[in-house]
Amino acid sequence: MRDVQDASPSTRVAEMPSKHCVLMLSDFFLPTIGGVELHIHALASRLRARGHKVVVFTHAQPGREGVVRWLAGGIKVYHVPRVVLYDNCTFPSFMGNFKLFRKVCIREGVTIVHAHQGCTMMHEGILYARTMGMKCVFTDHSLFGFADVGAIHMNKLLDMTLSDTQHVICVSHTAKENTILRSGYLLGDEPGLAPDRVSVIPNAVDAARFRPDLSKRTKGRITVVVTSRLMYRKGVHLLAGVIPFACARHKNLDFLIAGDGSMRQHLEKVIDDENLRGRVTLLGHVPHERVPEVLRRGDVFLNASLTESFCIAILEAASCGNLVVATAVGGVPEVLPDDVMFLAKPDVESILDALEDCLDALPHADPWKLHTRVSELYNWDDVARRVEIAYGRAYETYDTFMGRLYRIYRRGIIFGKMLWCVSVVSYLWWRALQWLEPEFTIERALELADENDAEE
Repeated sequence: MRDVQDASPSTRVAEMPSKHCVLMLSDFFLPTIGGVELHIHALASRLRARGHKVVVFTHAQPGREGVVRWLAGGIKVYHVPRVVLYDNCTFPSFMGNFKLFRKVCIREGVTIVHAHQGCTMMHEGILYARTMGMKCVFTDHSLFGFADVGAIHMNKLLDMTLSDTQHVICVSHTAKENTILRSGYLLGDEPGLAPDRVSVIPNAVDAARFRPDLSKRTKGRITVVVTSRLMYRKGVHLLAGVIPFACARHKNLDFLIAGDGSMRQHLEKVIDDENLRGRVTLLGHVPHERVPEVLRRGDVFLNASLTESFCIAILEAASCGNLVVATAVGGVPEVLPDDVMFLAKPDVESILDALEDCLDALPHADPWKLHTRVSELYNWDDVARRVEIAYGRAYETYDTFMGRLYRIYRRGIIFGKMLWCVSVVSYLWWRALQWLEPEFTIERALELADENDAEE
């Protein structure tokens, strides 16, 4: 069904190209490692393999300002100069990046903008793209709250951006509900993000890389492996509470922890206080290409997060043959069946009980059968195919400039009027750029002749 964003007589449906040039837009991308970064790279690789051109627009890392790089598989990455404010989120630039964004879109022949994660570059990029009349898709990877002042303002900004986005993708049904509610759906006279404009497309796993290797496991020992950033949101305080009790109950149980973060010192203190250095190994930061090596050494994977929209690490661990113990938060209960993943409440006692159930089931688990089940349930080619359908739905939407301004104007008594002014200013700036630097004066980018020449 077509999403009628503006039903005025002058609306029309844009003709969708057979192959897209997709601009992946986010504050989060390689070389930093996280679920969003890995999702974008894996999806971009599969879209490229399916014949689409993919360009990534993200902020530069220190010392790499203004760098354009080719990744293996023919993915082009623009690392634009931005000031990082917090946790890879950049400082707002308002119209500061519009000129560069426009030039990249024209040079590369972008046909659709696919933004990821609701941070600064996503909001600005969709504003720029919609001002230029381009179709936009947004993937929400996280769960956010409603009660604190910061969440209220962020959700209001998200409401404006989503009202200007043709289609939205969430990685779990829980995330879909969260995003729809944050958009103000069913609140006030003007509806927010309608459910039929949202698709649920989960994460996936590269089963060719994440494969079991039983020779890596320690005979006579049970290894509980953890791969996570060591921060409060990831439940490191719960992990620190579980480790001493689990080691006391099971003399053949060890922990292998890969990751780094602000709570590493807290974890180290607990390990030292309980004299567990010989049974708990902290590997620190591990590059993602080495994560399969870590997971192959484990029998059980533990995830103690306080909030997760999906948790791709669970898939990676199960694909390597690990049974999973996880806190039943966010979209985690949707990921794997009950005989593979043992759920717990986010408290120490419940996690210990789930771990006991998992250890009881461990002798009957077949790592290779588990790997096969995960690879059949989740693969990136299927994700890419479903994302292509979402692009098609974006192109089926009606839209006009005046209808767009009307929707934004109705987003709030005060905030809507402010965002209406921002949209008008961005349009005037775009028209000025069209006059100052016409499209025909911008050189078109050349395609990479041989993908084997691309660097990792």
